[in-house]
Amino acid sequence: MAALAFSLQHKDTFSKARTGLITTDHGQIETPIFMPVGTAGTVKAVTQQQLQGDVKAQIILGNTYHLYLRPGTEVLEKAGGLHQFTGWNKPILTDSGGFQVFSLAAQRKITEEGVIFRSHIDGSSHIFTPEKVMDIQRSIGGDIIMAFDECPPGASEYNYAKKSLELTNNWLNRCFTQFNQTPDKYGYTQNLFPIVQGGTYHDLRKASCQFVASQNATGNAIGGLSVGEPTEKMYEICALCCENLPHEKPRYLMGVGTPWNILEAIGMGIDMFDCVMPTRNGRNAMLFTSNGIINIDNKKWEHDFSVLDEGIDCTVSNYYSKAYVRHLFKTGEYLGLTIASIHNLAFYLWLVKQARLKIEEGIFNSWKNEMVLRLQQRL
Repeated sequence: MAALAFSLQHKDTFSKARTGLITTDHGQIETPIFMPVGTAGTVKAVTQQQLQGDVKAQIILGNTYHLYLRPGTEVLEKAGGLHQFTGWNKPILTDSGGFQVFSLAAQRKITEEGVIFRSHIDGSSHIFTPEKVMDIQRSIGGDIIMAFDECPPGASEYNYAKKSLELTNNWLNRCFTQFNQTPDKYGYTQNLFPIVQGGTYHDLRKASCQFVASQNATGNAIGGLSVGEPTEKMYEICALCCENLPHEKPRYLMGVGTPWNILEAIGMGIDMFDCVMPTRNGRNAMLFTSNGIINIDNKKWEHDFSVLDEGIDCTVSNYYSKAYVRHLFKTGEYLGLTIASIHNLAFYLWLVKQARLKIEEGIFNSWKNEMVLRLQQRL
């Protein structure tokens, strides 16, 4: 089978936005794209059929940390990998688990060798090394797998960020060595993306971009953003990284973000996004719509029988009323969580598809500027 291929299709005249096509052994992905997060083998509260039919997802995420702990690689290998285990037959990207080790795991200890940590589930002790993370991701079987890196906090001092980057670079070399020495397990090609780090420091980010680009991977990721730094700083570093990464490879901005964050980043040249925000916020009664933000818990929606959002092409969003979904939340009905999650994900996928169309039409920048303001309105 073939390695991931990326073809650029359109470039915007008034920004760095572009459209493209990623081809993997599990199908094609039109960029820019948003990838729903299926951390532990499921996008919370949403079935695979709903992901395909209602959300129109083209690729989803799995997470190495969570899948390693449960169900474990033995179960996944017996199933034939995560695609077979979940019944999802489109592309999958797996995060390396690095972020979760640093944010969830208790009593972690970072060494040159790797990270020793205790499970957040039962307190059991584990070690993640670059080699082990590559092996776990081979067992999971994602089409795109991520390098194991250290993600420093957004407010890290320069010396900490520099030392962290040196460690990440060493680990990246070890990731590629192990990846290149191990075969694909399930008859299709996996692709390893390296991750740019360096905190909020321009010289570190530039150096990281150069090091990442030198790996000549099939795609590259930008990590360590949306971790507490101001939004304007996030945009500044994102633009800097886009300028210093190869234009002919897909660029993946990890863990970002709000709908307006995504539109701004598309304008800088980002192709791929993921974030838990549409599902997590949805489960907490926040709905993103084509006209702004709705808190469906609010009393103002009690007698509003209009549909959630008639502006997007999703049967769930076009079917259920605001009053009904509010009722589901107020009564603690699980269906409310599912409807909110499907709607928000469908909105995110609609938004990046609209961005793609506007780039093709040559009007992305003016449309983006208008949408960024509209989408932040509280309705």
